[in-house]
Amino acid sequence: MANRCRALIQPVLTVSLLAALTGCFVEREQVERFSGPTMGSTYTVQFVATNSTPPVEQVQAMVEAYLAEVDRAFSTYREDSLLSRFNQLPAGSCMAMPESVRHVTATALQLAAQSDGAFEPTIKPLLRAWGFGPGSQGPKHPTVDELAAAKARMGYQQLSMQGELLCKAVALELDLNSIVAGYAIDQLGERLQAMGVERYLVEATGELKAQGLKPKAQPWRIAIEAPHDNERVAQQVVTLDGIGVSNSGDYRNYYEEDGVRLSHTLDPRTEKPIDHHLASVTVLHESTELADGLSTLLMVLGPEQGYSFAKAHQIAALFVTRTESGFTAQGSPLYQQRYAAQGVEK
Repeated sequence: MANRCRALIQPVLTVSLLAALTGCFVEREQVERFSGPTMGSTYTVQFVATNSTPPVEQVQAMVEAYLAEVDRAFSTYREDSLLSRFNQLPAGSCMAMPESVRHVTATALQLAAQSDGAFEPTIKPLLRAWGFGPGSQGPKHPTVDELAAAKARMGYQQLSMQGELLCKAVALELDLNSIVAGYAIDQLGERLQAMGVERYLVEATGELKAQGLKPKAQPWRIAIEAPHDNERVAQQVVTLDGIGVSNSGDYRNYYEEDGVRLSHTLDPRTEKPIDHHLASVTVLHESTELADGLSTLLMVLGPEQGYSFAKAHQIAALFVTRTESGFTAQGSPLYQQRYAAQGVEK
């Protein structure tokens, strides 16, 4: 009888031991999240933590160290940043720049040339003339002389790169705020993957990028916001994997002068705030850097020119236009092809 009992107990113990050992190797999957201040706004990182990913504290330390590096290079709000030091140089000057600044500048110059100056990386003097940006006292209407003085210190054609040197022919001031957040998000994605974090959603100053799937094979889903002056409403919810998203709009960032709405988005070609009826544009692109710059570019161009540009350059963009009866949405052909079928939120 004793031998029979041992015979019965032995397989049970073996199965229990195997289950316990197997349990030690069960893959852990949970979404970790942290956030903080950056670039005058905030950032948020979500990632899928597993047994093989670093601790959340290590990931956050990497993210914040990199964002501090971006601030030291690109900030227009601190006088000791590389960009501010370059902006303080007189006409005919050159300054050695790291690869990051040269890369973002090259992308900005490419967008400027493609749009015939609708995207203008040297717009800072014009922003200041209208009372926007660091040290401003608030929106104002510049005089003809003030606009002429600003225009004399602008022009992407007056900016060039010679090896590691960034050079200016006139005393221009470079402002890359409309593209650097997207660049930083792309770079953070590469750094996360180098750490073994392969599934994530990174957002900074409103731009974002998602990669991979959440636990239980669920996709990252984001809501594209519809313009409403007093509330946040989802226009459409889309799923993302390896795609960056950027939105530009004037439906919150504006002021009024004599009852007329004036946008904070300036058209460098007219030297004035945009005056068309495009309320917002959202761009989805594999490069968050390009999505960031393109959303600004299309916002300046407006609903008709912007749509034509998006169609010609195969850009997935959603345009929302203000009308007398409300808002109307129109997706570019590539947007319709990739995202329109995903559904609209009610």
